[in-house]
Amino acid sequence: MIQFNSNIESHGNEHQRIFHGDALEVLSQIPDESVDLIFVDPPYNIGKDFAGRKDKWKADEYYLNWCYQWIDLCIQKLKPTGAFYVMTSTQFMPYFDLFIRQKMTILSRIVWAYDSSGVQAKRYFGSLYEPILFCVKDKENYTFNADDIMVEAKTGAKRKLIDYRKNPPQPYKNEKVPGNVWDFCRVRYRMEEYENHPTQKPVSLLERIIKASSNEGDLVLDPFCGTFTTGFVAKENNRDFIGIEIQEDYYKIGLRRLGIATEYKGEYLEKEKKSYETKNII
Repeated sequence: MIQFNSNIESHGNEHQRIFHGDALEVLSQIPDESVDLIFVDPPYNIGKDFAGRKDKWKADEYYLNWCYQWIDLCIQKLKPTGAFYVMTSTQFMPYFDLFIRQKMTILSRIVWAYDSSGVQAKRYFGSLYEPILFCVKDKENYTFNADDIMVEAKTGAKRKLIDYRKNPPQPYKNEKVPGNVWDFCRVRYRMEEYENHPTQKPVSLLERIIKASSNEGDLVLDPFCGTFTTGFVAKENNRDFIGIEIQEDYYKIGLRRLGIATEYKGEYLEKEKKSYETKNII
């Protein structure tokens, strides 16, 4: 694990280290070309309330200028063989795409699609997906563990078709590498993994990314941790992790979820009980 000379609050050990502070400030202290995989799920500039911090800039140009700063820092910190996954809202992803393609190779433009139980819109087509860019510095030399993320190939598994182009003819394979449309359920309130956060990403999404684009012992970085799903999945899969989070409420989730601490500033850290778990308690 990287050694830091920083006065920013942090907790952890040689394999997991999380920072309570501003992403730009912490990123600037990480050595260049030291990280194997970076996953970024930043604020989207759409007005979400993150524990009292509003996700809204005065103008789009201010948001984009801020984003370009941390994108450049992330690229600097990434190893020459590293991978960079970045998300944002559908309306801002074109700007990210144009900016990043000048600096890296974009291998995949991924659509994370999900259903919604509520009404999204009445006078236009509501958004039921979030875009993700998968980028590398060197398109000839990067990690991609295809065998670790295989999914069912429905043509072969369900229809049992024969590929007559081969000699001799052979059944279609039952497994394949996922395409760029990913169907993972959003984190719902009654799900075990749910934490009190408005834009929590599912474990299944991060499992695919981390297994595909890193190896055991590699270093994974998330500069906007939120509920620390990236760190949780990295730890479960024997990767090292650096996480950054500016909001104290979410930083405490990271301390607990990564098993780093049981107390913080005299407060015992426990998962917040859901309403249906407490209504029958006297």
